[in-house]
Amino acid sequence: MRILVINPGSTSTKVGLYDDENLVFSESIHHSNEELVKFDRLLDQKEFRKEEVLKILKAHGIELSSLDAVVGRGGVLKPIKAGTYPVNDAMINDLVHARVEHASNLGGILAKEIADSLGVPAFIADPVSVDEFEDIARISGLKEIKRLSLLHTLNIRANAYRYAKEHNKKFEDLNIIVAHLGGGISIAPIKNGKIVDVNNANEGGPFSPERAGGLPSINIVEMSYSGKYSEKELKKLLTKSAGLTSYLGTNDMREVIDKVKKGDKYATQIFEAMCYQISKEIAAMATVLKGNVEAIILTGGIAYNGELVDEVKRRVEWIAPIVVYPGEKELEALAFAALRVLRGEEEPREYV
Repeated sequence: MRILVINPGSTSTKVGLYDDENLVFSESIHHSNEELVKFDRLLDQKEFRKEEVLKILKAHGIELSSLDAVVGRGGVLKPIKAGTYPVNDAMINDLVHARVEHASNLGGILAKEIADSLGVPAFIADPVSVDEFEDIARISGLKEIKRLSLLHTLNIRANAYRYAKEHNKKFEDLNIIVAHLGGGISIAPIKNGKIVDVNNANEGGPFSPERAGGLPSINIVEMSYSGKYSEKELKKLLTKSAGLTSYLGTNDMREVIDKVKKGDKYATQIFEAMCYQISKEIAAMATVLKGNVEAIILTGGIAYNGELVDEVKRRVEWIAPIVVYPGEKELEALAFAALRVLRGEEEPREYV
């Protein structure tokens, strides 16, 4: 089975091709601020990203007719169970009209467009809206607002499974914290194999390369009524132009570290503040597990950064041992999820 995998991130599109379990190639296409800022809405990036994917396939000499399936990263859908879902019209409608703009919304849309042109199935797996919250985690502090489960489910679960396998443990016995550190940051406590809480990367937790994270609510109200921003502009500011981008004018951690190494005091302060907020969120999630934390996993693209990992370690390693799985296994996880369904080893779930 030849499976094309598409994983749109906030600043990149990762593409992989698998022959059964064997990786043929994988490549990450970085999208600069200059490339993305011209698109008003995330969905406006669809054709741009699709063309980038097709260029990669052509560069590797891959005939589209050789594909047996296309699988994309899941987006902000209705709360659903973990698993693999064929992309249907109901899912596309919900991705197009998603309450939250998130790069993963493009995954199922791109997968279906390419798959339909070839007459092969399209799937998603473990989307960001997987919901395993305990009821207490839904309470926000204002009766009219409920906290939602939105996170980097795929990479968090993939690395939790990796940890369980490496330590000869059952997934359902795990009590760990997984911090996905990328363009967005999701820090999740896993209790008996379930993700029972998380900061919503678009609305809370630490600031990231592009996102504001949790902000003082009264200041947001004042900004909303200042007349300077439309609703769309303010949402874009908080999720695309905040964090490191707001302070340092870049979403690239490599540029930030370069500034730090050159003695830029302001860049150093901002970098340390991000590490501080990441550490604070990890410690908060330890309380969800009542201190019963077997390990803290740092993963995602930013976990390649030794300076950041060391700074976070200094602040939280007293809680539990730190395990670093830099990057992500999302392409592999998506491909294997589709493969299990194609082979009849796992029943696909239906999105309704």
